[in-house]
Amino acid sequence: MHADLFQCLIAGPCSAESREQLFQTAEGFKNLPLNYFRAGIWKPRSQPGAFEGIGNEGLLWLQEVREKYGFKICTEVATAEHVKAAVEHRLDMVWIGARSTVNPFTIQELAEALQSTGIPVMVKNPINPDLNLWLGAIERLERHFINVIGVIHRGFSVYQKTKYRNNPHWQIAIDFKEARPDLPLLMDPSHIGGRSALIGPLTQQAIDLDYNGVMIESHFNPKEALTDAKQQISPRDLVELLERLKPRSNNDKLQSLLKDLRKKLSLVDHSLFDLLVERMELSLQIGLLKRTHNSTILQVERWEETKRIMMQRAALSGLSQEFIEQYIKMLHEESLRIQLEVIKENHAH
Repeated sequence: MHADLFQCLIAGPCSAESREQLFQTAEGFKNLPLNYFRAGIWKPRSQPGAFEGIGNEGLLWLQEVREKYGFKICTEVATAEHVKAAVEHRLDMVWIGARSTVNPFTIQELAEALQSTGIPVMVKNPINPDLNLWLGAIERLERHFINVIGVIHRGFSVYQKTKYRNNPHWQIAIDFKEARPDLPLLMDPSHIGGRSALIGPLTQQAIDLDYNGVMIESHFNPKEALTDAKQQISPRDLVELLERLKPRSNNDKLQSLLKDLRKKLSLVDHSLFDLLVERMELSLQIGLLKRTHNSTILQVERWEETKRIMMQRAALSGLSQEFIEQYIKMLHEESLRIQLEVIKENHAH
């Protein structure tokens, strides 16, 4: 593995299940430049009855891993009691999960508990695609003088599943980086992908998008894992994955070619914007006609036919079905908004 690919590499099982499991997994990492060995200690699941973590005993196992292999150790915290236990067992870092980040009350509780501990904190994105919630969680921690902070992009929950377990919404991660360039941004390809086969391509993408590191779930025997078995890989597979990664090139010729292509991209973007404005002007005219003739705004048959044709074109063009569907819906919603404004004006007069 190229030593300079990532500033931070975090790996370990989704859950601490037994002392033997942690040691066998850590043994597979002994030749890796691992920054942190991770394992979930408290694992609230979406539905009750599943394995919900080993509890505080697992913190002792993590300490033993650190003593034997020299890895720094970390786990997820979701309550003030978790923070207290993590500090008492001298963990080197904790992270806040997506289900906690989404709740300002929980973040406030954690910020108060973490204050004055000096322990570094990583914050995963909230489960729903809300940049302000993510940024707000960071601000709450900073207000309690927690200054060693990083963030983890693990994707966002969606009702309609795509090839990913959690939709990446790459733009939100990019927007976060622009808003807070001072904070390290890591990717969690295990949770984004949800399948072991996607971890490699997503990890390469983390390099290509200039992420500062990755957090990867790895279990010495993934098929027998008590939680998230499908998205974990063995230590051997992790070593091979890291060996296959290709570093990004920064040569001058490449930068020159990219600059030219980006100029062309900007011209296309401007053209697309002008076309959108023109399209919405046509929607306004349609709205005026509907108002004049007292016609309904939403015409379901027309909408369904338009959607069907566009989806067929998407399949032929190579564009993703998900992207086209979202794009069509956004266009339709904006057109409806414009036409409804016309109707409101008519009622007002």
